[in-house]
Amino acid sequence: MEHYDPAMSFDEDVARSYDSGLRGDEDAAVAFLAEQARGGPALELAIGTGRIALPLAAEGIQVDGIELSEPMAARLREKPGGERIGVTLGDMSEVALDGHYRLIYVVFNSLYNLPDQEAQVRCFRNVAEHLTDDGVFVVEAFTPGYLHRLRDHQYVDAEEIRVDKVWLDVAQHDPVGQRLVKNHVGLTTAGVQLNPVVLRYAWPSELDLMARLAGLGLQARWGGWERQPFAADSRLHVSVWGRSSG
Repeated sequence: MEHYDPAMSFDEDVARSYDSGLRGDEDAAVAFLAEQARGGPALELAIGTGRIALPLAAEGIQVDGIELSEPMAARLREKPGGERIGVTLGDMSEVALDGHYRLIYVVFNSLYNLPDQEAQVRCFRNVAEHLTDDGVFVVEAFTPGYLHRLRDHQYVDAEEIRVDKVWLDVAQHDPVGQRLVKNHVGLTTAGVQLNPVVLRYAWPSELDLMARLAGLGLQARWGGWERQPFAADSRLHVSVWGRSSG
């Protein structure tokens, strides 16, 4: 997408409305992550507005975060308890941090916001440098198999239809570059709103190789936060890597 800047995807408008798009599995995600943290501390990559970090911190776990978008981080700081979460602004693939964590995690496809394989490999290495010896890295992301069934490698999806607003998800798929170029289009009585997103996805096996390059091994993989079996038709995966594979 020409002239695309990742900051466009998480600007002031998105930060204000981000929490209206909750999926309903947040409680299950927090319970899973709290178990993996084993008392913490924990670090969330692309912490956003804190929809996972804040309830995880309420479990008594120290949570820090990395966030590229200042508006998203500002929204987090406005929320009750947000002042107790330390947020470092920067690129999660290379930002320098002090300290080590028993849990580092990234959810809701945010790993795919990194623009290419090189950045994703850097992210795994950055994570490995900040894990405790018994620490784990947890990633939740979609599995890309369904993208190859798209007609002409594109789609238009009606996400929401109301009397005064229509939200469309418009996307083109580049199977060679492993990219999904999307624009969320809002049609309202006040005008048109555009929210572009570019995702560079990876297959679970590719992520396993990135982990191995960083000195980590796969410990577990499920098809969801409630430990559903990971199968050929799973639309997402929750993967756990650590310094020794299971």
